Amino acid sequence: MSEIYTVIVGILGLLAISGLFVGVTNDAVNFLSSALGSKAASIKTILSVASAGILIGVATSSGMMEVARSGMFNPGLFTFHEVMMLYLGVMFANVILLGLYNSLGLPTSTTVSLIFCLLGSAIAVTVFKISNDPALGIASLGDYINTSRAMGVVSAILLSVVIAFTCGSLVMYLSRLLFSFRYTVLFRRYGSLWCGASLTAIVYFAVFKGLKSLLAGNAAVVWIDANLLTALCACWAVCSLVLFFVQRFRINILRITILSGVFALALAFAGNDLVNFIGVSVASFDAYNIARTAGDTTLMMGALAENVPANMSILLTAGFIMICTLWASKSAIVRVTKTELSLTAQGGDEGQEQYGSSLFSRTIVRAALNVNAGMERIFPKRMREAVARRFEYADVEHSGAPYDMIRATVNLTTSALLIALATSLKLPLSTTYVCFMVAMGSSLADKAWGRESAVYRISGVMTVVAGWFVTALGGFLISFLVGLVLIYGGMPAFVVVTLLCGWLMFRNSRFGKKKEKPEEEPAAASTADTQVDIIASLREEVCRTMECATKIYDRTMIAVMKENRKVLRDMVKEANDLFYQSRERKYTLLPTLKKLQSGDVNTAHYYVQVVDYLNEMTKALLHITRPAFEHIDNSHEGLSAEQARDLMAINDDVEAIYRRINRMLGEGDFSEIEAVLTMRDQLFEAIAEAIKSELTRVNEARSNTKASILYLAILTETKNMVLQSRNLLKSQQYFLKHRQETKKWF
Repeated sequence: MSEIYTVIVGILGLLAISGLFVGVTNDAVNFLSSALGSKAASIKTILSVASAGILIGVATSSGMMEVARSGMFNPGLFTFHEVMMLYLGVMFANVILLGLYNSLGLPTSTTVSLIFCLLGSAIAVTVFKISNDPALGIASLGDYINTSRAMGVVSAILLSVVIAFTCGSLVMYLSRLLFSFRYTVLFRRYGSLWCGASLTAIVYFAVFKGLKSLLAGNAAVVWIDANLLTALCACWAVCSLVLFFVQRFRINILRITILSGVFALALAFAGNDLVNFIGVSVASFDAYNIARTAGDTTLMMGALAENVPANMSILLTAGFIMICTLWASKSAIVRVTKTELSLTAQGGDEGQEQYGSSLFSRTIVRAALNVNAGMERIFPKRMREAVARRFEYADVEHSGAPYDMIRATVNLTTSALLIALATSLKLPLSTTYVCFMVAMGSSLADKAWGRESAVYRISGVMTVVAGWFVTALGGFLISFLVGLVLIYGGMPAFVVVTLLCGWLMFRNSRFGKKKEKPEEEPAAASTADTQVDIIASLREEVCRTMECATKIYDRTMIAVMKENRKVLRDMVKEANDLFYQSRERKYTLLPTLKKLQSGDVNTAHYYVQVVDYLNEMTKALLHITRPAFEHIDNSHEGLSAEQARDLMAINDDVEAIYRRINRMLGEGDFSEIEAVLTMRDQLFEAIAEAIKSELTRVNEARSNTKASILYLAILTETKNMVLQSRNLLKSQQYFLKHRQETKKWF
């Protein structure tokens, strides 16, 4: 046997390890988000419980490996060489796809990724076989491919999205109606029964989903399956009784229930989803051993269809890698979890604009408002007021968590119950989809989606859901193309694709590390959001923004003169980033003002002014760079010599003003503020003269129309930019001066 196959097996092994790192980072959101979102325990405790669940779960995953061996194609019709190329294409496509999703901070389904990567690569190899055999036609494709499995996954996407969202909303609504946000008194009486029901669902999920392969054929499990209702009632009674006595010792049984749910979901994740990460590599290793024993690379791989238990040492090694990844990538996991938490946070109406608005989301919100108005006309006012009081938000836990432990318990219980029921009915629901959509449904029912944020949250949910469908399509297309290249290109294609994939993985790794840095700093600062931090942060942002604006404006003016399209494109990007950063500060204005002292109205007033002027200044800068780039990008005629001369004179004056403003902001010395006012007036006069000169040139037909429009736009926005900058400087002076006078910030 050629040594190249040994190299391929080694590469697939390395890709499996990489897939474990990427996959755990992506899928950890499924079993960690509820515990992290409710702050039910410290992150170390949560990870410890999850690690225990993973370690037990990997021991039960052996039977799931058949998905990679024969789940999507008939291995008996493929040779060893074709199977190895097929698996190689799957792993290259799978790792690239998951790495892309993690870099974007979006949760996706590794199950869908695996299924459609297998499908795409298998079709690519089948196309190769059909094209080289005149006796075969396109009708033979069904003999090679298991299309029913792919259709089952597609239907599962639709089923899981609708069912999970509906059930999450219904269970959360009833739970909140029962306990309200001020649940402590009522929970002491009936909490053990409610948590007992939740724990029963979690135990049922762990037994029939996480441990089903390990306990298959067990007499007790067979009896439970045959007498399910009786067994569940008995389990509910036992769990409720145990939790009742535990509650008497003043132990928070909600924490116990949440951590139990984390354990069960982690167990099922390792037991059922491990195949998504290492199943292909293990199957390739099995194929390699079969072909090596036979000494024939043209051997048909029908033996892969046999249900052979996986090597337990491989499974345990994979489990330890998953646990190490879980602990080593806490910051990356928090980044992926952030998407779900930002969409489900209680009372977080500010700052949701990052998800944008769409016609679909606006239509949904308007329809919901109309339905609500109709219900108000049907139900009596007293009943509506009574229900509304149950949903009046109160932070009785005082943990600062995005939502309370009642909702976290609902998320875990509903997810576990839905997945367990689907497993018992042999319905292929996705764990990722169920967990995410249950969380979305519960947040909607919990009144977390206020009118101020509902449109943006719906857009965020639709972005994630659309990403799931893109996973299927993207995985299929990438693996299909890679499979074709590998099977037709031979050794040269194998070397090129391997190097390319390695470079992409290295690049994604570096991008992920760079992306973590700016997010870690605010996270650390958020724990100490004192008034000193707010003032210092604003001062640093003002100084940084002004320095960046000075550089962008100067480089834009020079690039316009030289008609440098590349520099202008870069300036548009930098100006756009600067504008959105200042706009984000503006949208988080109210939460920040709440952290300032309520009696210090003047300081809050100056803070609002500074943020507003900063936003307007960056907007004016964007309105300079964007038209300048579009003018050059469309190959319009450049500025005339007279226009260029006037603009460079204006640029020199602007640079002088900004240089002085930046020095005052940096040093905190505003003694030259009147000089800036004088320079601003002189600049405005120069701009007025430049506009008059341009109008004269237009009347005398000495100026190009497009160039004149750009020229006048730059002058107008320059005036706005300098005006806002001077106002910003003045407000910043009052802001810092008032802080020093009151001495309240230190």
